[in-house]
Amino acid sequence: MGLKRRNKVSAEFSMSSLTDIIFLLLIFFMLTSTLVSQNALNLKLPSSNSTTVAPPSLSVSIKKNGNYYLNANQVTASKLRSGVRAKVQQDPKASLTIAAEKGTPIEYVVAVMDIANDLGISAILATEPKK
Repeated sequence: MGLKRRNKVSAEFSMSSLTDIIFLLLIFFMLTSTLVSQNALNLKLPSSNSTTVAPPSLSVSIKKNGNYYLNANQVTASKLRSGVRAKVQQDPKASLTIAAEKGTPIEYVVAVMDIANDLGISAILATEPKK
């Protein structure tokens, strides 16, 4: 009698439960990605009740249209860095006061703050007192 027992181990894996999990994750990420706001940088410019005035050693004024003024002298955006660097070499303890016109795009203010950060000087954002 040649009866053989067949003891084969089944190497099958059920993919149905794995596809269900993948599908649920896909739905979850699709729904949550629509809830993320597109404007990740929500900045509000400061206002102040304080009457403290910083010593104006170096000031940069910015108009809405992107014109820069270094100590009341109009300069281009490319010459602003060299102008601030020259003033800082004269007075290493200088501080930069940034006065931006109301409605000025924040990119202009950030560009001036980057210049101050690169040169290692403190930047002060001028505010208008509340009335």
